Amino acid sequence: MRYLVTGAAGFIGSQLLRTLLESGHDAVGWDAFTDYYDPALKEENAGGLPVERVDVAADDMKLDGFDGVFHLAGQPGVASFGSVFPVYVRQNVLASQRLFEAAVAAGTRVVFASSSSIYGDAEAYPTPEDTTPAPIAPYGITKLACEHLAHAYRSEFGLDAVTVRYFTIYGPRQRPDMAFTKMVSCLAEGRPFELYGDGTQSRSFTYVDDAVEATITAMTRRAAGTTFNVGGGSEVSMLEAIETLGRVAGRRLEVVRMARREGDAARTAADTTRIRTELGWSPQTSFEDGLGAQWRWAAARVAAA
Repeated sequence: MRYLVTGAAGFIGSQLLRTLLESGHDAVGWDAFTDYYDPALKEENAGGLPVERVDVAADDMKLDGFDGVFHLAGQPGVASFGSVFPVYVRQNVLASQRLFEAAVAAGTRVVFASSSSIYGDAEAYPTPEDTTPAPIAPYGITKLACEHLAHAYRSEFGLDAVTVRYFTIYGPRQRPDMAFTKMVSCLAEGRPFELYGDGTQSRSFTYVDDAVEATITAMTRRAAGTTFNVGGGSEVSMLEAIETLGRVAGRRLEVVRMARREGDAARTAADTTRIRTELGWSPQTSFEDGLGAQWRWAAARVAAA
């Protein structure tokens, strides 16, 4: 099969593209190499991969010849209030609208990567896909807008699209603005870690290899119009994560308490009944094993530097 991955120089996109190639598919990637974080890290992620510099929000796109598009490109991060809001509208909403237009024109299937941020402080935990969305940050609002766009293009123009809602993906190469990257880097370098909030906030942390498998499975096994939660097998608080990291690393992380960040949900917990039942997918990596892998990757980078 011939596939395209947008956001292919990012944390998840680069590992998705690599997995597709290793599985024998004809796959290429697009990425705008934006400066949300150091583009040099994106260049490193894309090393050895067929990634073209394409801005989905602006450049001409033709998707003819692709059997499917994994649309992971977008502006991440809950710190999306204020002056940066137009960037989120451009990189998430406008980019997705343009890609959906191109996919309809080419008759190409799309798997759209959404986020658990669309739930906000959800009305039920674990949270099933039919829960009423109530995002509490512009990032989640723009992701939800993209989901609505996919539905509208399916209803009006026959877009063949499936949505996966990622619940806090972690592992080697995780973005530098994310908590676990900061945690393992601080521990490896002997620096204190800034913990936002009281540490009781919890997530369905999902190891990147499991997320990649779920995303590919959604492309190959499910009819259009379906939405799937992609969440790790257990819910873990930040305090529990810090304790686990100390155990796998054999050393203690110094913590500095900071105020809660605006737009940061107190809890996410994925109800994965639908994806387990309909796709036969379930997470295979325990939290301790996954965090251990991320720790070893970070420690090796610090040692090499």
